[in-house]
This record gives sequence, C-alpha cells and structure tokens, in this order.
Amino acid sequence: MNSTPEKAQNTVPPKSEDGVAAAYNHIKYVVAVMSGKGGVGKSFVTSLLASALAREGYSVGILDADITGPSIPMLFGLHGPIEFGKIGIEPLKSRSGIKVISMNLLLSSEDEPVIWRGPLISKAIKQLWGDVEWGTLDYLLVDLPPGTSDATLTIMQSLPVKGIVMVTTPQGLSALIVRKTVHMAQTIGVHIAGIVENMAYFVCPECGKRHFIFGDSHAEEIAATAGAPILAQLPIDPQIALLCDAGKIEDVNMPGVSELLKAFLTTVPEFMEKKNV
Repeated sequence: MNSTPEKAQNTVPPKSEDGVAAAYNHIKYVVAVMSGKGGVGKSFVTSLLASALAREGYSVGILDADITGPSIPMLFGLHGPIEFGKIGIEPLKSRSGIKVISMNLLLSSEDEPVIWRGPLISKAIKQLWGDVEWGTLDYLLVDLPPGTSDATLTIMQSLPVKGIVMVTTPQGLSALIVRKTVHMAQTIGVHIAGIVENMAYFVCPECGKRHFIFGDSHAEEIAATAGAPILAQLPIDPQIALLCDAGKIEDVNMPGVSELLKAFLTTVPEFMEKKNV
C-alpha cells in the first residue's frame, strides 16, 4: 500500500456547468475502461477492479456509460428504482459499498430498450456524471460502450477522464479493433494507463494446464502501440460466469485479480500524477 495514493484528496475540481450535483462531488481519479470492441469483458473488468479496490478500503463508484446495453447492475445484483436526494440522483450501493449508476436503474423495466440517437445518449451520459450524488470517491470507473463515436467522444471530452484501462482479448480481430481505439485515445489526447487481456487462457480443472483457446496473445503489441504496461492477463472460467450471472461479481476470486489490483494501484495513480491530473 505504500505506493498507493492518499485517499480522496487532490480531487478533480468540478465545473458549475457539469450538473446539479457536480459542485458537491469530490472524485480523485476518473478512469475509463475502454476497448472499442464489444464482448471483450469491459464491464467484467470494471466490476472486478472496483470490487478489488473496495476490498482494500478505497471508496469507489462505477458510471455505466453503456446507455443502450448496460450490464453493470446485473453483475452486482442491483435493481431499481433509484431515489432522488437533496441535490441529485442517489446511486445504488453494492454489498461492499460500491456506488453504481446505470441507465438500467432508471428504466421502468430492465428489459425496456433505449432507442435513442447519439445526441440523446450523449446528454444522458453527461447527466449520469453531473446529476448524480457521487460524494467523495477515490476512484470513479467509467464503463464505456463499444465503438469510437458519439458516446465515447462525449465521455472523453466532457468528463475529466485522464487515464484509460484498455481491455482486449487474444483474438486477432479484437486486437485490430482495440488498436483503432488506442489510436483514437492518442488522437484526442487521453492517455492509456494500462492494458488488461481478458479471456487470455483456460486452466484445465483436472491437470491445471493452461490452454490458450482463443489463440496467441496480442497484448504485447497493443501495449507497445499504446506505450502502456500490461496490467494483467485474466483467464476464462465458466464458474466465474455463473457468479456474474447471479449478480455476485464481488465474490469472484480468480487468478490475475491480485496482480491486476497491484498493477493498477502502482501504475494508475503514479501515471496520473505524472500527467498532472
């Protein structure tokens, strides 16, 4: 813990136009979890990292910015409706105290689709940031939707995101799309703090041997393109999927989590301080 930041100090200064609750929120680090590619496990990595941080005593929030395909509430077993506090929307809290806001918590039915064009989605993201009573947080993790268009641009340009955790999987197609996202982040000047390769391998429960069922890793080449370290390589495990489906992401204990947490706490705050965040 010696390499970790002092908690909830040097917060991001809110702007008055950010929303009704922004002036009351004090968030030290806003970190986006990004890929560009769907299905790589951005929400899983976001939730896994938030849970690990919470276990270490950090105050953590998750902004589920995937307006049309939100999945964070299901991973934590959270259901609406939400309530409105004195100054804004009150996020729900997970069993370990993680504050969560998601479009799915605002819908009358969890199965209700959000059929909106880009401008409405961008407006909703800004409201989930500025109209929510986040309070004082060490980390706010923003779970981004796939793609590099309106929603992602809104988050990068309207929220004080200064660091990205980039998620990929071993497939060549995934690496191709993630490299596009890396170049997007570099183009708009948001720096990448680290790479997480999800579903990197499968551990045989009988012999313990690792099987690289999705092919050879491309994490090194993505890290080289991004100029960022590999934070962790996480395995695929059917039992973990069952826990996630049951809303018990906070109970997940798998290889790679401790390495992810250690690398994140060592790399991200130090990285952000160097970037004068």
